Parts: sequence; C-alpha cells; structure tokens
Amino acid sequence: MTMDIKNTAKNIGEASNGVEPKTHTIDAKGKKLGRIATEAAKLLMEKDMPSFEKHRKLGSKVLITNASKLSITEKRGDEVRYVRASGYPGNRIDETINDVRTKHGIGEVVRRAVKGMIPKNKLRPDMLKRLEVTE
Repeated sequence: MTMDIKNTAKNIGEASNGVEPKTHTIDAKGKKLGRIATEAAKLLMEKDMPSFEKHRKLGSKVLITNASKLSITEKRGDEVRYVRASGYPGNRIDETINDVRTKHGIGEVVRRAVKGMIPKNKLRPDMLKRLEVTE
C-alpha cells in the first residue's frame, strides 16, 4: 500500500485557488514615510486580496519609486532613533533617520519602517525580500 503525499501546505508561492501574485508600484513623491510604509506593509501581507490567508502568502511584490523625494521633516529626522546592540557590554548603537540616510541611503530608512509594520513571524524575511525601493 503506497500513499501519494503532496506538499499542499506551501507558505510562499502559488495558491490553491489559482490566484497569481501581483506587482504593486507606490510613488513616494511628496508623501510621508509612515503612510508609504503602512501601504507597503498591507500589500506585502496581501490584505488587499480576497483570498487573504494569514499563514500563506502568494509572493506579491511591492516597488516603491521616488523614495528620495519622501517628505521627512528635520525634526523627525533627528528625533526618531533606531537602536541596535551586538550583545557586548557598552555596545549599544543609536542611529537617527538622518544618520541612516547618509550612511545607507533612503532605501534603508524605508525598509526599516516597513519592517517594523510587518508581523514578527517566519514569513517576515520572505515578505521583506519582495520589497524593492528605488531612489
């Protein structure tokens, strides 16, 4: 007696109902960072699709264009801090948005904002891979 076992529980890829993944484009010119990040997070989680399933993603991509023309005020650029640490004593690193922008570019600022709005689970890295930011 042999059993034919198929992998029907894919997390990323083709859905069982035949819906294809989409590519969404967001124009960031003159918009606020938080508004762009929430819209991108919603599209990456595929909450706009009628076949939304929390545990399964189709692989929709999000492309953010004109990221260098985002509206970030000077006050916001100095106030918002990203904190990270290596685990060694005294090795806490505080960076502001302006620091990250000069060091890594505006794309990294947008990626960090979207990353904070996506659920912290096993699907998170795959969702972030499908985010593209062009300056």
